[in-house]
Amino acid sequence: MVKLTIIGRIRDGMPLAKGQRYVNEDYNNIPYYKHQAEFILKEFSRGSLTSINPKMTIRLDHQHSFNCLVACGVCFITLCDSSYPRTLAFHYLDDLKQELEKFQSDQIVEKVTRPYSFIKFDSVINSIRKQYIDTRTQANLRKLNANRGQQMDVMVETMSAIVENRKQLDYMERVVMAPQVVSAIWGSKRLEVRLFRVADYSIEMDANWNCNKCGDHSSSVGLLDNGRLCCP
Repeated sequence: MVKLTIIGRIRDGMPLAKGQRYVNEDYNNIPYYKHQAEFILKEFSRGSLTSINPKMTIRLDHQHSFNCLVACGVCFITLCDSSYPRTLAFHYLDDLKQELEKFQSDQIVEKVTRPYSFIKFDSVINSIRKQYIDTRTQANLRKLNANRGQQMDVMVETMSAIVENRKQLDYMERVVMAPQVVSAIWGSKRLEVRLFRVADYSIEMDANWNCNKCGDHSSSVGLLDNGRLCCP
């Protein structure tokens, strides 16, 4: 069963349209699934899910999977039961892609400025979705039989792996962007004066080769209260 559909713009992760929600025992979980779909769209927008293969299946749990199709700068996402034939899910998404191409001449996709404001396409999603509710219709059986024995070229990932990858990327970004903390002691005038005194005296010792206090030739020195150096 096709339960949820979201179409979004990859350039900025803007959700453009969504299909009618499927009212069943999962009705109360639809907001959660919608949030997950929007998260997936954002990951495509960030480039985290960029792949040579435009088709991807993301396993959400044991009961549900997201099927995604990327084309023409748009991501088509649908939530299906795990038992729903993946072949039909991608036929469904491909039909949506072909219908959206009819609007491309008006550049509507690029003109959308608010989430889910491409309302005109909602009715298109609902109309096409009805064709894929029953997997036993003659049209759907023909699609299944046409691909029988052929292995689909689809990238498979889990939602948990995608979430974990996002956490790692966010952590690395915080580490890189965090300001470098420099101890205040290195900017202390007192330390600067002492360093200058030590440096000045080192020059003097190099020139005289004798301790200013005892007159002995020695390389072992200590610091007096007045800042001068001598043998300990």
